[in-house]
Amino acid sequence: MTTQLEPRTTEQDQAAAHRWWVLGVLVVSLLLVVLDTSILNVALKTLAEPAPQGLGASSSALQWSVDSYTLVFAALLFSTGVLADRWGRKRTLVTGLVVFGGCSLWSAYAGSAGELIAARAGLGVGGALVMPATLAIIMNVFPPAEHAKAVGIWAGAAGLAVAVGPITGGALLEHFWWGSVFLINIPIVVIGTVAALIVVPESRDPGRGGFDPVGVALSVAGLTLLVYGVIQGGESDDWAAGRVWGTMLGGLVVLAVFVGWERRAERPALDIALFRVPRFSAAVTVIGLVFFALLGATFFLVFYLQSVRGWTPLQAGYCLLPLAVAQLAFSPPATLAAKRIGVRPVCTTGMLLTTLAFVTVATVDEHTSLWLLESVFFVLGVGIACVMPPATAAVMSALPRQRAGTGSAVNTTFRQVGGALGVAVLGSVLSTAYRSRMSDHLGAVPDQLRDKAGESVQSSLAAADALGPRGASLAGHAVDSFVSAMHVTALVAAGVTFVGTLVSLLLLPARTPDEGAGAPEAARVHHSSEV
Repeated sequence: MTTQLEPRTTEQDQAAAHRWWVLGVLVVSLLLVVLDTSILNVALKTLAEPAPQGLGASSSALQWSVDSYTLVFAALLFSTGVLADRWGRKRTLVTGLVVFGGCSLWSAYAGSAGELIAARAGLGVGGALVMPATLAIIMNVFPPAEHAKAVGIWAGAAGLAVAVGPITGGALLEHFWWGSVFLINIPIVVIGTVAALIVVPESRDPGRGGFDPVGVALSVAGLTLLVYGVIQGGESDDWAAGRVWGTMLGGLVVLAVFVGWERRAERPALDIALFRVPRFSAAVTVIGLVFFALLGATFFLVFYLQSVRGWTPLQAGYCLLPLAVAQLAFSPPATLAAKRIGVRPVCTTGMLLTTLAFVTVATVDEHTSLWLLESVFFVLGVGIACVMPPATAAVMSALPRQRAGTGSAVNTTFRQVGGALGVAVLGSVLSTAYRSRMSDHLGAVPDQLRDKAGESVQSSLAAADALGPRGASLAGHAVDSFVSAMHVTALVAAGVTFVGTLVSLLLLPARTPDEGAGAPEAARVHHSSEV
């Protein structure tokens, strides 16, 4: 069946006339959702502290507090992209904002680490409703000639939010308790909801098919099992344990079943056939890899800045400011450069820069000068800015305009899955490397506290404080062990981004295709998969 565009309404025509105001509203909504991906990072050290300062969260609980949001977000995007296309993109956007506001209140007043993880999963539901609707509305409101510019601003705002999150969280933690990092969402939700109701036009794709609950359930189960196994491996430091490798293997099997189901489903949540289009599959892969490294690195860099360097959450947030400035400054030029010289050279350069940044992180220690750290974060921001807007435009250009919701969902799903796996994998690599280096330095710690003291740098430093003058040696070993473990983790991140460099160089198009140029190819692939 051929999908037809919904006839334009007067409201849509009026919105096109003030489309930049519409974009402003969508950027506010996007900032809210993406900000919550990173704003919690500077509060992780606080959450690890005992009540009432924190929640006494373990290392694995901290990883889940980040990943419960990103995993639910990613798994539901397949369905919410369809929902936005069928039910109405404006309606889906407003509903998502309301859900996000309610779960922000729940997160702020969570009484335990487990409750916070559940509330963060609820935030993932709201985020999954908001995100695909924003990009789909952009593709509907803006003419094709302005799509690249609008998407570039959209992608730049998303990258900016990731970097600004730690600064906002740090400023709040200077004056309020940890729950304030969630309460800040409430006024943004109110402003965004009112503005969306007034400015954003309603649009939909009446030809979109039904939902795929089996596919969604399989994707949720597979990703959760895989991430659970990875986090358990890092926490237990026993990767040979059956509950670790068995859970990871089970997750991979379920994901394989998910792919098989999607290939045969009449109305799949994820159109697997789209990945036969090389530039589509290459672009979403690059997006996933760069967010794997970015969110995973942010997770361990915050502990370096606070626990090793002894800086406050606000100071740590300011240290990450060059990351935000670089993304904001270089996203528009990267979009223009991709349009003039092609996606391949721009994205390849961006991935090389991120690799260089992580290799440099593998050389820092507790005495590294501030200017070098700031330079590394700036280079990392430039690299991400060179990847995200061009790769996002490549994804969207591979699909017809009426499949904008689908393209947005796949694009954002790979970002979120990449980020979730980055936190799980890099967090577990850090934990495993740290435990192995600290195991011989816990002799002075009482037996009943030894396991806890060796769990993380924060736990080791807390045990050192409890020992008084006798703990000075333990604190020194904790810092040295963390720095060494961070070097290993940074090199793993560099390896991942170098793979992204190769994907960009070998598979992305040399020239930027025209808007929707890949739609006939995608349609042919989709048709052949149904025959």
